[in-house]
Amino acid sequence: MLFTSYSFPIFIAILCGLYYAVPKKFQSVLLLAASYVFYFTAGPSYPIYIFATSLTSWYAALRMGANAEAQSIWLKEHGGDLGADGKKAYKESQKRLRFGWMLACLLFNLGILGLLKYGNSFIANVNGILAAAGSGSRLSFLGLAMPMGISFYTFQAISYVIDVNRGVCKAEKSLLRFALFVSFFPQLIQGPISRYPDLSESLYAEHRFDFRDFSFGLQRILWGYFKKLVVADRILPLVKTVTQDPENYGGAYALLAMLLYTIELYADFTGGIDITIGVARLFGIRIKDNFNLPYFSTSLKEYWRRWHISMCSWFRDYLFYPLSTSKPMTRFSKFARKRLGNAVGKRLPLYIASFTVWFATGLWHGASWNFIVWGLANWAVLMISQEFEGLYARFHKRFAFASGTAYRIFTVLRTFLLVCCLNIFDCYKTLAETFGAFASIFTTTNYSAFSDASMLKLGMSRADFIIVALGSAAMLIVSLLKLGGSLRERIAQKPLALRFCLWYALFIAIIIFGAYGEGYDASQFIYNQF
Repeated sequence: MLFTSYSFPIFIAILCGLYYAVPKKFQSVLLLAASYVFYFTAGPSYPIYIFATSLTSWYAALRMGANAEAQSIWLKEHGGDLGADGKKAYKESQKRLRFGWMLACLLFNLGILGLLKYGNSFIANVNGILAAAGSGSRLSFLGLAMPMGISFYTFQAISYVIDVNRGVCKAEKSLLRFALFVSFFPQLIQGPISRYPDLSESLYAEHRFDFRDFSFGLQRILWGYFKKLVVADRILPLVKTVTQDPENYGGAYALLAMLLYTIELYADFTGGIDITIGVARLFGIRIKDNFNLPYFSTSLKEYWRRWHISMCSWFRDYLFYPLSTSKPMTRFSKFARKRLGNAVGKRLPLYIASFTVWFATGLWHGASWNFIVWGLANWAVLMISQEFEGLYARFHKRFAFASGTAYRIFTVLRTFLLVCCLNIFDCYKTLAETFGAFASIFTTTNYSAFSDASMLKLGMSRADFIIVALGSAAMLIVSLLKLGGSLRERIAQKPLALRFCLWYALFIAIIIFGAYGEGYDASQFIYNQF
């Protein structure tokens, strides 16, 4: 039962009715039960894994929290008997105990993630090496299915454990409440990766029915379904046709698929997040937005501050900063400065930390060399751009037109095309197919396909192209209007008749123009695979 299944609206309607009917102290319990029912429908064995992550993370954090409290009490009672060195030694010993609990929890849960998500890929690579070496031996593949959204809920639980160890938040004493934080069903498909301090307050609060919250939630859900069903799923057949047969569909076809896939990815992912945030708001629960007009970015660096914000901030806060400021990295920086000079020495630790982050980001997206190379390609572009920041600054200072609107539009289009080129790694199965398809854009002279009817034989009719164009234009207009502040708040100030007509028209557009029928797969969002 996923967002685009017919059973999902029925599930939400029944749950909303029960949620506001039961005594408010049982609302959290009801949401937890609903979340596990939702997850069970995706795979009967899946709740075992998410419960294991919830239980181990809750217990480890509880132990760390108890240790921190015991340390504070002990120091108040006995701190006067110790000197400064004694206090420091005692604190260090307790810090190591808490770190041990955190490390054990992280290894356990990352081990589950690694086994289920990367086990078969690792075996396939080993078998490839054995075959290349002429060996007849082969390793058997694991018969384990990867649970839906395992990367999202694992990272969410890990962030909580690390935050408890850092003292950012207190350990949650109730296992049921913490299990709800990990398994809250709207987030299970594709995030966002919420932080405990951000989500817990509204998640655990007792909620009365609020018409404004409920209507805003429904509006956000409608807009998400419009993006998903009218735009993303109408593009999907063409992208599949081209990318599954790269030998016959190179050049112009590969270029079109690359451009349309970037639109599809945006409509699919942001549409899913809109549904997530909207469903949560039906219950009075607030989830932070995961996007901030990413295709209006003027550079790749800015793009990654606006796209999939929860994932990018997770890698920044829990991998990049700890790694770049760690004692080994500090020692390496000092060594590099002595041997290679101050300019190079101070950059190397940041580049190494960034390399690690982008390698991990690629691996997080999937057990494929395509994703790893995609991550490292992003890293390379970002590092090169950083090295040229001084040159960019001089360019903007010298040429007045670089501060104008026309140049800004140029940089936005340039960044969009760069993102399209990087996204091609997500379209094809292997690196050979990816590089071959990209090269064909420049080497295959079949661009007459844009002027004849060839593009209408790829799974999208002329009507489909028109609907996608109008849907994309609608998304662009809404994004431009959002530059002036919350569009939903401004619409709420309009007369009731106008608001009703607007949202009713959106609903009818979804019903009429949504991609249904033969070949339609209602079970998949692109980020569901992660």
